Amino acid sequence: MKLGIMQTKIVDIHPHIMAADTRRYPLAPLEGKRSEWSRKRHATSEELIAAMDEAGVDKAAIVQSVSTHGHDNSYLADSVALHPRRVTGVFSLDLLAADAPEKIRYWVKERKLSGLRLYTGGPTLGKQLTWMSDPRTFPGWECAAELGIPVSVTSRPEGLPQLMVLIRQFPRVRIIVDHMMEPPIAEGPPYAGSGYVFDLARYGNVYLNLDTINIRNSRKGNGSPETFFPLLVKKFGASRIAWGSNYPGSEGTLKEMVIEAKSALAALTEQDQEWIFARTAQSLYPVLADK
Repeated sequence: MKLGIMQTKIVDIHPHIMAADTRRYPLAPLEGKRSEWSRKRHATSEELIAAMDEAGVDKAAIVQSVSTHGHDNSYLADSVALHPRRVTGVFSLDLLAADAPEKIRYWVKERKLSGLRLYTGGPTLGKQLTWMSDPRTFPGWECAAELGIPVSVTSRPEGLPQLMVLIRQFPRVRIIVDHMMEPPIAEGPPYAGSGYVFDLARYGNVYLNLDTINIRNSRKGNGSPETFFPLLVKKFGASRIAWGSNYPGSEGTLKEMVIEAKSALAALTEQDQEWIFARTAQSLYPVLADK
């Protein structure tokens, strides 16, 4: 670390923002269905920065809210341009489109965004979509590999066969599994039902986004953060796990989410916590690294 550079302590890889000015940045949710949380809870880029300051979050990789702005990443890119030292952006687009590689290069090269998000199994869809491993998406994946950007995938467990095609087909692409595909942590030890997540550890290009949803699920039923997360780290290694808030998608303030995460991961070593709260994120998004 260079003299005079403060070490980043917390990087959030999964907050969302929504524009207040919907005339300039229209609502265009995928499938025409807006998420319930975005109707109740709102965070503009300025509100997110203020929440980060309150919560002690140093930097963030903001994920495009496809359930509000769809594939129009304009507000995301404009917001990143206003706060380039604090945030970067993870954009979304139609990967089946013939011009997908061209659009990926535009958002990365021209608008300075740092990652791609594929939304294939979120709650607003009501089902797992089947296009994820369609060969027509492969040019986009090849472009991601060429540019060295990570790809975040929001998928249900039933989408795993599709995901496996991509994991094997594109080993140079770092794939971030959003919400860890929500394993059934509440079942408790030995967490046999979470085997489909643990098994992904054998693929070095797979990373996990451990977020507020997982933190809260670890405190339900027979599960506990003290038994689940050490096992997860043992299987995966902390250097391939990164914390994300899912703010404001999950209820509560960003500060509350940070407190919850720190409490849930307190049983891990200090070094493992450093990786999960910052260093893994910085390896995925070098623009957020300490310089």
